[in-house]
Amino acid sequence: MAGSRDEQRFYAHTLEGQPEDHWQELADHLEGVATRAELSGDRFGAAEMARTAGLWHDLGKYSDAFQAYLRSTSPDPHRAEVTARIDHATAGAQHAVARLGILGHLLAYPIAGHHSGLLDGRRDTACQERRLSKNVEDWSGAPTSILDAAEPACPEALASMIANRDGFGVGFFVRMIFSALVDADFLDTESFMNPERSRARPIWPEDVLHQMQDALNKHVAQLDGSSEIDRTRRSVRLACLDAASREPGFFSLTVPTGGGKTLSSLSFSLRHALQHGMERVIYVAPFTTIIEQNADVFRSALGSPAGMDPVLEHHSNLDEGIETVRSRPQTENWDAPLVVTTSVQFYESLFACRTSRARKLHRIARSVVVLDEAQTLPVDLLHPTLRAVRELVSHYGSTVVLCTATQPSVKFRDDFRIGLKNVREIIPNPADLYSSLRRTRFVDLGELNDSQLSTRIDENHSALCVVNTRTHARILFDRLTPDGSRFHLSARMCPAHRSSKLAEIRARLDDGDPCRVVSTQLVEAGVDIDFPVVFRSLAGLDSIAQAAGRCNRNGKLPELGQFFVFRSEHVRSERFFSETRDCTAQVLPLHEDPLSLESIEQYFRLYYWQQNARWDQKQLMDSFTFVNDRSFPFLLDFATAAEKYQLIEDTGRSVIVPWDERGRRLCERLRSGPALPDRATLRSLQRYSVQVPSIEWQRSLGKSIELVHDRYPILISPEISYSEETGLSLDGDASVFLNA
Repeated sequence: MAGSRDEQRFYAHTLEGQPEDHWQELADHLEGVATRAELSGDRFGAAEMARTAGLWHDLGKYSDAFQAYLRSTSPDPHRAEVTARIDHATAGAQHAVARLGILGHLLAYPIAGHHSGLLDGRRDTACQERRLSKNVEDWSGAPTSILDAAEPACPEALASMIANRDGFGVGFFVRMIFSALVDADFLDTESFMNPERSRARPIWPEDVLHQMQDALNKHVAQLDGSSEIDRTRRSVRLACLDAASREPGFFSLTVPTGGGKTLSSLSFSLRHALQHGMERVIYVAPFTTIIEQNADVFRSALGSPAGMDPVLEHHSNLDEGIETVRSRPQTENWDAPLVVTTSVQFYESLFACRTSRARKLHRIARSVVVLDEAQTLPVDLLHPTLRAVRELVSHYGSTVVLCTATQPSVKFRDDFRIGLKNVREIIPNPADLYSSLRRTRFVDLGELNDSQLSTRIDENHSALCVVNTRTHARILFDRLTPDGSRFHLSARMCPAHRSSKLAEIRARLDDGDPCRVVSTQLVEAGVDIDFPVVFRSLAGLDSIAQAAGRCNRNGKLPELGQFFVFRSEHVRSERFFSETRDCTAQVLPLHEDPLSLESIEQYFRLYYWQQNARWDQKQLMDSFTFVNDRSFPFLLDFATAAEKYQLIEDTGRSVIVPWDERGRRLCERLRSGPALPDRATLRSLQRYSVQVPSIEWQRSLGKSIELVHDRYPILISPEISYSEETGLSLDGDASVFLNA
């Protein structure tokens, strides 16, 4: 449908209280989005396709109906799309199919979903096929100069996927185009509607990675010591620097806890990125405690290049309300040279269909991705997860580092054919490194009830006990002698509170004061604490190995540290851990050193490699297929795949806690400030948020939780609902959530 009404002016966005002459011309918006999308698409060889998506995404706004809507009271075009009052996305999708054939079908998905999200192919009434046959408002006002834009070239990688009928690869490519489009749309909209906020976005100098590398080298030089463990850590870092010149692809960094993985992996990543023209480093960790600590370590090491903080911590999305044209620029797009984020944020973004969740995906292209504790992936999602990670390396110019204290369990093997191929180990001999860093003596205590366990903990001057659930941690903490030396750590404490507690714990340990800590597994995998005695409830052997890394971590004891494993009396409430616990129970009696690399390999053989019937338990791979239908050749079920791909079934909802003076100031700023706070405030508030189950969140809304500006949930009475010792407790909560 083409035509032109030269005398009529068409607009994309309005400005409240401003005359039409100040509104954004639609043609300007389309060109602005096309240009931004083109730059993003260039990261993965799809500049022309991304540009075309940007140029056609809002063709429906050339309708008289949409222009009339803009002139109505308090217009919000995005809200109109959500409520289906005015559909301005379908027109561009239909035009793409009519003009470009098979490539048009691929572009139609992101164009049609650039507000409402990517749809399923044929699943239900709201599917893509029905969208393409839908009657839409007359948009004949669109100029031919836009409609007849040059046909985009098909990227070589995409052509190969189509020829090989690789539905998963094609679906991943479409999701990348979708990410580039929505980020470009959000940024262009922001630049018009809120130029001050747009100008406040950081503009990183071209040499920012060089500055970061120089700062890191100076920082590490100051840490160098003469002890045996210092020499070992130095050898690990040198191996990382040597490996950085190798071609991009898959690497593994197998270093036992205490071997200096954090800064060594950053050294590799920065040098590798610089040598191969990559744009950023993305550090992915399974628990928020790890990203909190590592972000602090990175900031201390890197300083502030160009006067800006180069580290972006991304825990969770605080802004969970209805997305509007004015709020969507606040969603996270990872515009930083070093992103530190959680496994949930990273992996679920690879399968996201919603605009806010998928917006950052294109930034992973041409990045160095460090997957800390890569073996923590759930068995039921292994196949789609590993395939997505493989796509990043094969077609999007990324390097992926499998960073682990045990061994990368996801490498290709004859009995694990979905594994990752061509993974290059950075450490020349991981087994020798493991032997040189062994600092504990393993003892299996068998079954211990809480009375016996608390007595054993109290008998030690300093000890750490790691259990599997929050409920157990709270029960055990209450049993310890309340003499000022006991501490509790769990995900019911906001990150800022946990960081403060960890600092207090480290200070007591350094000063030789008594210190007894009960924690969930969030204290494992990278948290820098060093106890002479550690107790661990039976769990996966990789988790047990991580807990052992908190025992005699820095090798300062004259003898080996004491590491005890026990069977909890709370087995029934630990069903989530039953599989990993059972595999560990089978392996422990078979090895003299239960934490050896050989023992860990046997554990993964039982837990991962022999579970082939479960590698795609939810049949997510079936969501991306080809069909012999020229009118609709792809069945790409994006919405279904996103729904199926959940690392945690209920990730819950955030509650913002006004803990400490800074937290109280941030909450007050949120209450008294504009309805849409700046991104710096939202990013800061992540350190004061706690995730709770959705049902508990709903039950507490209006009682313990106040919804500020109808969007931001703040704890109303922290003196009642938040304990300095144990954190958040809504309605006398005793539930188990996230087991951390």
